[in-house]
Amino acid sequence: MDPCPFVRLIVESLALKLPLATKPAGSGVHPSATPCFCKLRIKNFPSQTALLPLCTTPGDSPDTATSAPGFHLDATAIRRLSGKPIALRVEVYTGRMGHTCGVNGGKLLGKVEVCVDLGNAAVAHPRVFHNGWLKLGNQPDKPAARLHLVVRSEPDPRFVFQFGGEPECSPVVFQIQGNIRQPVFSCKFSADRNSRSRSLPSDFTLHNNNRGWRRTFSGEKERAGRERKGWMIMIHDLSGSPVAAASMITPFVPSPGSDRVSRSNPGAWLILRPNGFSVSNWKPWGRLEAWRERGPLDGLGYKVELVTDNGGPSGGIPIAEGTMGMRKGGQFCIDSRIMKDSGLLSSRSPVKGFVMGATVEGEGKVSKPVVQIGVQHVTCMADAALFIALSAAIDLSMDACRLFSHKLRKELCHDEQDSFS
Repeated sequence: MDPCPFVRLIVESLALKLPLATKPAGSGVHPSATPCFCKLRIKNFPSQTALLPLCTTPGDSPDTATSAPGFHLDATAIRRLSGKPIALRVEVYTGRMGHTCGVNGGKLLGKVEVCVDLGNAAVAHPRVFHNGWLKLGNQPDKPAARLHLVVRSEPDPRFVFQFGGEPECSPVVFQIQGNIRQPVFSCKFSADRNSRSRSLPSDFTLHNNNRGWRRTFSGEKERAGRERKGWMIMIHDLSGSPVAAASMITPFVPSPGSDRVSRSNPGAWLILRPNGFSVSNWKPWGRLEAWRERGPLDGLGYKVELVTDNGGPSGGIPIAEGTMGMRKGGQFCIDSRIMKDSGLLSSRSPVKGFVMGATVEGEGKVSKPVVQIGVQHVTCMADAALFIALSAAIDLSMDACRLFSHKLRKELCHDEQDSFS
């Protein structure tokens, strides 16, 4: 497998030093907190927002700093920008982030620009475009705020895959290399209400004292009310051997008095890999929980953990958590920088840099997920298959979390009356 070229433009070590005469705008904001933020803009890319901690030390190195999500450039963007210097514009605001009644919540303090030249060398070697302080404002006789930032790029090659159809339609999965599409996996989806899968052992269990993971295979009493359960997708290599699977271990059920899956009672999947050479012996690799968020954003909430070998009381290792809109979908991503900013990164986490990203269409839309996987996390095809299974589970969770007042398409249903006619 040959990866596709990607470059990651990183904006980090962000900090702000205010002159003594400058006071943050906005009521209720104290200088000892984080009263400032910045917006990062590059033409033809979505803008990004990051908090700016205040630097109080007199030295050149900030005592505290944050990072922005950064910009990801695929092969098309690299070709488009190669040899054409682009401007990274950073606008600094005082006050709270967000909008109130359509008005920006912050007051513009100043802006700076950094020239970024992503030539062909950026695909092969790291580059630094700026490292240090920049003055906000151009009046030399007046004290001005200063912004500290590091702008650099690093090669970030990735394997790219795409489902040939919706996961519930048992499609072929292609590897994408430029204009070349090569089949590498096949999927087999099943929706058996009475059995997880005949390929899994009937006594399969996974127990964690802290999380209370339950046995959900044969012998469990039927839950009261309607439920979506028994979904499973098997990933096979070109020889037909199973190399990964995603199995729904906790049914998706509506919360009492509601027709939605709540965060307090999420559905769950196990991501499985073969344990040895027997097709009936599987080992859990990851666990995905999904639910439907309430509030201003009608979204699919999710949490992904790596399953530890000992299944001890400390639980799994969190590697991703977030929300994406149910109507428009979004991008599912496992990335150490996102985990760090959200407070998920732990000392036990094996996540380094970009791990994977997968497109997810909104509910009711045709979905053919595109999956990107960082090359450092793939040593063989079976590694890639685990991420393919995880992306399928995320996509299927969009359907599993559909309101129970809405019907599902026939491929997802067990009984004819549950599906669209």
